[in-house]
Amino acid sequence: MKRAILLSAFLLSQFGTSQLLKTNGQKIVNDKGENIQLRGLGLGGWMLQEGYMLKTADFAGPQYKIKEKIAELIGEDGMNEFYKAYLKNGITKQDIDFLKKAGFNSIRLPMHYNLYTLPIEKEPKKGQNTWLEEGFKMTDDLLKWCADNKMYLILDLHAAPGGQGNDVNISDNDKSKPSLWENEENQKKTIALWKKLAEKYKDSPWIGGYDLINEPNINFTGKNPNGTDEMSNAPLWKLQKDITEAIRTVDKKHIIIIEGNGWGNNYNGLTPLWDENMVFSFHKYWNYNDDATLKFALDLREKYNIPIWLGETGENSNVWFTELIQLLDKHNIGYAFWPMKKIDNIAGITNVKITPEYQKLLDYWKNGGEKPSKEFAKKALMQIAENYKFTNVEVKNDVIDAMFRLTVDSSTKPFKNLQAPGKIPAIDYDLGRIGSAYKDNDFMNLWVSDPEKRSEWNSGNQLRNDGVDIYKTADNQYYVGKTESGEWLQYTINAKTGKAYTFDINYASNSPAKIRIEDASGKVLTTVSLDSTGGNENWKTVSAKGINLKKGENKIRIYFENDGVNLKYLELK
Repeated sequence: MKRAILLSAFLLSQFGTSQLLKTNGQKIVNDKGENIQLRGLGLGGWMLQEGYMLKTADFAGPQYKIKEKIAELIGEDGMNEFYKAYLKNGITKQDIDFLKKAGFNSIRLPMHYNLYTLPIEKEPKKGQNTWLEEGFKMTDDLLKWCADNKMYLILDLHAAPGGQGNDVNISDNDKSKPSLWENEENQKKTIALWKKLAEKYKDSPWIGGYDLINEPNINFTGKNPNGTDEMSNAPLWKLQKDITEAIRTVDKKHIIIIEGNGWGNNYNGLTPLWDENMVFSFHKYWNYNDDATLKFALDLREKYNIPIWLGETGENSNVWFTELIQLLDKHNIGYAFWPMKKIDNIAGITNVKITPEYQKLLDYWKNGGEKPSKEFAKKALMQIAENYKFTNVEVKNDVIDAMFRLTVDSSTKPFKNLQAPGKIPAIDYDLGRIGSAYKDNDFMNLWVSDPEKRSEWNSGNQLRNDGVDIYKTADNQYYVGKTESGEWLQYTINAKTGKAYTFDINYASNSPAKIRIEDASGKVLTTVSLDSTGGNENWKTVSAKGINLKKGENKIRIYFENDGVNLKYLELK
């Protein structure tokens, strides 16, 4: 009897607060009819790795090639041990708790089919589906963590059996084996996997939907290898329809999410819709944040009277993130940013720290030379797996600020608690929008819209994701570099006493230059002439005296009047 009461309490906790999603015209709503804008994050790099996430893209893009490289150094058993630790550490309850606290309400799970079922080549019996516990257990755990946080979990088949396109990295596609589109067994396995997932999760209110096939990119009849010029896409629509029908035999409730060809956006030839609870997904990278770039998706929403969802986006600057979310909010479009974790990452909400030992492995894989010992390589790889734990990653507060606060708030906030007297690192300029906390001339990458506008934004690729260019010296000190005339940085400084301070300015420059220091109202506090130091990292200190700060909070701005001044810190005395 006690067990039955406990079970009833559990069911009430799950379904008594049920917020099961469904579509209502062009909106996604919960079971109370309330509009739900999905604000999500994709867990890219967990179940499925792409080379750029591990810095192996130059020599191993798809996951199977990464595994080959690892096995070459530490053997098959060592490789399996690494992946066991990597998967265990990659996403935990701490990660999901953190995402909820940051402001996200949903998770997109990019699934690799081989964690759930065997490849067709390894099935003991042709046409059979051997189910693997690992993937389902990982999904069960993740769903529980999401439910505990009242967050939606969207299942996304990111690597379908055989691979769903010619961009091999995104689906771990081994071109030596039959693809999803060439092989009926792979298609049947895909359908069976979705039916199995739907059967398992049909009663889960925190499953947000089923994203059937991530970024199909294949030329069925067209010339473009990634399917951007396909006009009918008939095999794509047929397979997604067949998957839907299989899901609906066991699950009538959950949203079906479909994607077009050409990495998700080519909806040409779309047949009459085959389900009443369906969402169109599209993906958006490296283009302008304006209505024109959304037009094709908005037109689809209007024509078919169903919701649209930006299932994947990211890999850009904070400015781009803020602008994009403001645009999506205007049009009531949900989204999932990409990815959660990768090595040496400034454009995501966390960064996995690289180690010198792992860099040695990368150098060997790329350039050859002396082969690292098995012991050295295994230790280096297991440390990287350890670095994927949430407690070991670096949280990127500037990215979180850009995705949430800055979409509605133009004010600036201190990046760190800066005191006078004291040292003010140049990299610790304020949090805030461009034009409020800093000004930089290169601040986003728009190469898809305009090939001439390919920019690294932060050219040093260190620490922060704004346009400000941050570099690291050989002895691991950070500085702001690649400065240009007219750019500026703002700092919030708390002065212990109101008085005239001396500013010691540590800088490097190849030529004579000037900087101007103003307060937030635009009052010039001083202009400082800087002699050439004879090199970009030949550091010199110059003093500016008699700069008045009031007791308490002061906002000052440093303006660069010439190109090429590198700034390491100010010391206020």
